[in-house]
Amino acid sequence: MNTEYHDQFSQPIFFKRGMSLAAPVLLWLLDALPAVLAGVMFYPLTRIYDVDFDRPFLVLSILAATFTLAILPSRSPTKQVISGRLELATNLLLRWAVLVAALLAVGYTTKFSEDFSRRVVVTWVLVTPVLLVMASLILQGVTRALLRDAAQARRAVIVGCTQASVELSKRLALNVELGISVAGFFDDRGSDRLGCAKHAQLLGRFEDVAAFVNSRDIDVIFVALAPGQVSRVRELVHELGDTTASIYFLPDVSGFDCIQQRASEILGMPVVAMCETPFHGYRGLIKRLMDVTIALGALVVLSPLLIGIAIAVKRGSPGPVLFRQRRYGLDGRQIDVYKFRSMTVCENGALVTQASRNDMRVTPIGKHLRRWSLDELPQLINVLQGTMSVVGPRPHAVAHNEEYRKLIKRYKVLPGITGLAQVRGCRGETARVEHMEARVLFDLEYMRRWSPMLDLEIILATAVAVIKTDNAY
Repeated sequence: MNTEYHDQFSQPIFFKRGMSLAAPVLLWLLDALPAVLAGVMFYPLTRIYDVDFDRPFLVLSILAATFTLAILPSRSPTKQVISGRLELATNLLLRWAVLVAALLAVGYTTKFSEDFSRRVVVTWVLVTPVLLVMASLILQGVTRALLRDAAQARRAVIVGCTQASVELSKRLALNVELGISVAGFFDDRGSDRLGCAKHAQLLGRFEDVAAFVNSRDIDVIFVALAPGQVSRVRELVHELGDTTASIYFLPDVSGFDCIQQRASEILGMPVVAMCETPFHGYRGLIKRLMDVTIALGALVVLSPLLIGIAIAVKRGSPGPVLFRQRRYGLDGRQIDVYKFRSMTVCENGALVTQASRNDMRVTPIGKHLRRWSLDELPQLINVLQGTMSVVGPRPHAVAHNEEYRKLIKRYKVLPGITGLAQVRGCRGETARVEHMEARVLFDLEYMRRWSPMLDLEIILATAVAVIKTDNAY
């Protein structure tokens, strides 16, 4: 379950009572650093290469800083601090690659790139991310040192011992930079019935919370009662009204199979997303930019191969070069998916018979295309059209989805040319329900875990899987 409890408490954690402004300033620098470096690095590089820093370079500097703010948005302060060094560096480099691709696309479209020294631009592309990673790691280390001061940690108690509250307690203990120390739990059930005793002390019953908070100078209270105890939550909030502690409600949705769970609000009303696309906000922009960049690059590099395959398909057997099949796309809408024709038939109706091993309908050239998944390459056109992604759940023929529709609920993302299921060995015929269920489970795992780095890992793993597998026919 993709819960992000710590993100909800970023501001109260970092601005503690009596805390100096050093940590907040460092956090602001972590946010502003990418845009500042991207914008100012052109000036010293033009001096090094004895190139005039004229109006075009000034415009490029402003454009680079603006694109950085749009493509490299600040993560939450919490994540900036608790991320591992490798994770922070990888994330910065990946987003930097997206930024460079966007700038190159603008330069190519406007012909603006001809006004710049190639040495300056190439050096900027290579040197700036190195400096950015080094400076970010240094700032992160200094910020962590400031926030690890136990004397400034806020003391917290948790009302209600649930799976969610126990998990929160463990995460806070592992990430001392968050600045919250859990004193213990309150629950009406005895310690022998609870599993929280080994993570923090059981301090008393619900009726004891207010007195304990007032007498022990508690700063934060997490209320983690079950949905059926709404009236008890209301009573607790009323009882704690004369305290100075911050109160947070921690919903326990551990019993639900959530996808991209996150807390948000609509017109001031708090809501918890339990089944949401992973590509909301800037994540959708990053995903789309990656798709367009990879698809365009692949079409250019592979154009000789694509032309050769088209000629071979046309000469190999009667019929069209490209085959269009109706499949389900985003939000369950039907789309046309392009493939090189690899069979003597072009089934696209209510009944589609899946290819099986030694299928007589597969043409001689089609056998090789299917073995190496080369018949899927025209789907790069689908990616540019916006009906598919490079990585995502594989789209099945409409007839197949109608057969398995009660099992398949994965239309929150664009279908992909490749996916997590394919690199985990789920390729080829889905003759039984169990085969389809395995694919769906991997697709749901992809939606829960999505990140730009996961997409890159799947793309690299796809090349290996194509070479090793014998399930494609």
